[in-house]
Amino acid sequence: MASDALELQAVIGFKGTVPSGLVLHPDNEHLIFPLGCTVVVRNVIQRTQSFLQGHDNDVNCITVSQSGDLMASGQCTFMGFNADIIVWDFNQRKERYRLNLHKVEVKALCFSPDELFLASLGGQDDNSLVVWDMQNGSAICGTPAGNDSAHCVKFFNNDSMKLVTAGNYHVTSWRIDLQNKKIRPTPCALGQLKRQTTNLVIDATDEFAYCGTKTGDLLQIQLGRCLYKRSAGNKKNFSLGITATLILDNGDIICGTGAGLLVKFSAADLSVRAMTKEPLMGGVTSIAKTADNTHMFVGTDKANMYWVNLDTFKAELRNSCHFERINAVKFPRGFSRVFVTSSCSDIRVWDALQRQELLRIQVPNVECHALDFSYDGSSILTGWSDGKVRSFLPQSGRLQYVINDAHRNGCTAIATTCTGTRLVTGGMEGEVRVWRLGGQSQSMEASLKEHRGRVWSICLTKDDKKAFTSSSDGSCILWDLDSKTRSLCLFESTQFKAMAYHPDESQILTTGTDRKITYWDTFDGQAIRVLEGSIEGELATLSMSSSGSHFAAGSQDRMVKLWDYDLGLPCGIGLGHSGSINGVALAPDNTCLVSVGSEGAIFIWKVPAEAQEKMNDLSQLD
Repeated sequence: MASDALELQAVIGFKGTVPSGLVLHPDNEHLIFPLGCTVVVRNVIQRTQSFLQGHDNDVNCITVSQSGDLMASGQCTFMGFNADIIVWDFNQRKERYRLNLHKVEVKALCFSPDELFLASLGGQDDNSLVVWDMQNGSAICGTPAGNDSAHCVKFFNNDSMKLVTAGNYHVTSWRIDLQNKKIRPTPCALGQLKRQTTNLVIDATDEFAYCGTKTGDLLQIQLGRCLYKRSAGNKKNFSLGITATLILDNGDIICGTGAGLLVKFSAADLSVRAMTKEPLMGGVTSIAKTADNTHMFVGTDKANMYWVNLDTFKAELRNSCHFERINAVKFPRGFSRVFVTSSCSDIRVWDALQRQELLRIQVPNVECHALDFSYDGSSILTGWSDGKVRSFLPQSGRLQYVINDAHRNGCTAIATTCTGTRLVTGGMEGEVRVWRLGGQSQSMEASLKEHRGRVWSICLTKDDKKAFTSSSDGSCILWDLDSKTRSLCLFESTQFKAMAYHPDESQILTTGTDRKITYWDTFDGQAIRVLEGSIEGELATLSMSSSGSHFAAGSQDRMVKLWDYDLGLPCGIGLGHSGSINGVALAPDNTCLVSVGSEGAIFIWKVPAEAQEKMNDLSQLD
């Protein structure tokens, strides 16, 4: 069976830490932003998404040409390797050129106004400025960008032969000498000023450049004489620096700060004309205005997107996602419309069709390791790093109850019975505990101490009488919940990370750090079959279909695989994550597969039609 690529239906997420990573296309319809190693193109009117995939590591910067026909994205990679720049044909959504000169990281990109050139800036280890010919994809010239790190590059608006770079303690104007294939610098005189510039914009007449600094002031540079003129914000610099800048058609400058404020400066005297009353959630990293200069999209480092009115400076939250790693994902039993994810400090409920956040439950300064829905979907049960078990209502997010000190050093696995009267939890130190849930009380029935390492997952049988637990100590134990004793134990030279029961409960799947997927007989505990689940990274998560015909697995090598259970072959592979995959979940109606990763992204994959047909056939369980 050929393993085809899984079709990516949608992505929920936004890597807000990328400077100027949120770009509004000149057609005023498409919003472009990076997410892991994928570039997402979202049509804000039709609410559709398309994806540009070609990078093998995190996308670090993006830019769009003035006409919108070309788009470029640069990535970061590992020490000693070159980082790729991909130039895309936006209309075709295809790669046009792949440029490879910078080492480790591409810091910034910019197209010339006539779209004949692309300027690229390397990261701290490279720190070189390269100008590329967009007619054939070759490098014209390159040079060190400065004595210290450079952070941003911009072409003049009316002259394709001139550009400006800025960084730590320097601002430099450059002229391209095509005849000699050289690029010639003219340092700007800053006097006694010592500033680290993180972003810059150039006005429409190419007279002034405005530089946002980590100090929190805005520098005005006269480009004709390469001379510092004045600063805005001298009396009271903005906290956490100016992190994003945008220039309007009338010359006014919009600045975003690391503290989440938006400020409008007058072009005439750099005085403050307007400011947001309340800070946004997270530091501002991107500002993109609409063509009519009435609104702007604003991105923050907490993965939030805002729609801001330029006259009133009123901000409306449009999109949000986790900004740190996501640990788990779960669908309610028999209901595919919503799913829930857990991360550091919060859990969120999502609409699987609209791809919108329905509910956010925040618990500050603790991390949610595990979650499960009650059998009837009336509550969300969660295990946290402070050792507590918390139960929430899925519609309002109201806290139902808390089991204090359920585990020392954190509750790492959780599962509830079909009747809703029992709860089984696992802890960081290997203890498995059974809780009786009453109307007004929660009491511990038993504490089972056989594991010597973290409990990663718990599976219950349909009759609620037995529970399988997997641990990093290399053992999986089948517990009898009535007698509170061990019925069966499986040992392997690995750290078990995940397990999944086959629906007929005759076999169980396990996986872990040995990169293998093992089929076990639940009657005598013998290994029946061993599959090579991954070539490079350990497998961390499993999800079984309702018919048992297929299962999904995610691994540290950033690949999602859909496997045929009987054939033992992958029938679909999903590539898009830029971090290790921490959770996968097959929808109860078998139409889609949801995966979550350490980069904070939620990927929704379409299940192939052939596999979907077999998944819906429940006759094989008879």
